[in-house]
Amino acid sequence: AVRDGDEWVINGSKTFITNGLHCGLIVLAAKTDTSKGAKGISLFLVDSSLPGFKKGKGIKKMGQHSNDTAELFFDNLRVPANALLGEENKGFIYLMQELPRERLGLGSQAVGACEGAMAITADYVTQRKAFGSTIAQFQNTRFKMAELRAQLELTKAYLKQCEARFKLGAMTTEEASILKLMSTELQVKLTHECLQLFGGYGYTEEYPISRFFTDARVQTIYAGTSEIMKEVIARGELGR
Repeated sequence: AVRDGDEWVINGSKTFITNGLHCGLIVLAAKTDTSKGAKGISLFLVDSSLPGFKKGKGIKKMGQHSNDTAELFFDNLRVPANALLGEENKGFIYLMQELPRERLGLGSQAVGACEGAMAITADYVTQRKAFGSTIAQFQNTRFKMAELRAQLELTKAYLKQCEARFKLGAMTTEEASILKLMSTELQVKLTHECLQLFGGYGYTEEYPISRFFTDARVQTIYAGTSEIMKEVIARGELGR
């Protein structure tokens, strides 16, 4: 984004934008001082109806089909000077301030998805019969469900702790990263294990466990990958 009188001229693109095809107003992060790296980023409020704003085709994904994901393009798009959100070159700081909140939300989403997957799996295994008894009577099924429940309850307890600390304004970036790492990794593991208990039916779209499984996979990628979460946690533990 380059200042031109009373306007900013924006060029560039950004991909993997959730609900990008439906957006009317976006918060855009753009470089306003390329010599400062992350410290040269500013935020802008951009109206998608402006000339120079273009929405790409929707990206086809393996999961999370209930929302679209798109690439957005900016070609000499002009916005007024007052479209600047906050102070110039403070955008990265604003984003970092909101990351713990985002990761808390994803932790809550992961726990909710785990509860849903457990519920439909428990319902299935108590009805599905094989070799003259329900699958729920097999020790393997009972041990799997018990293990997943125990891990889920521990994660829920930490989520509640983080929620309480967030309300007090005391939740740290490290705590939010621990929650995001452990809850989303559990979501991937739990939906994998639950799908396995459905057998071949779990691989069909007829049974919703397949959707739980495919929707879970991206949770360990967006809003900071699991690898990035480990780096953040390590910095808090060991320093840079």
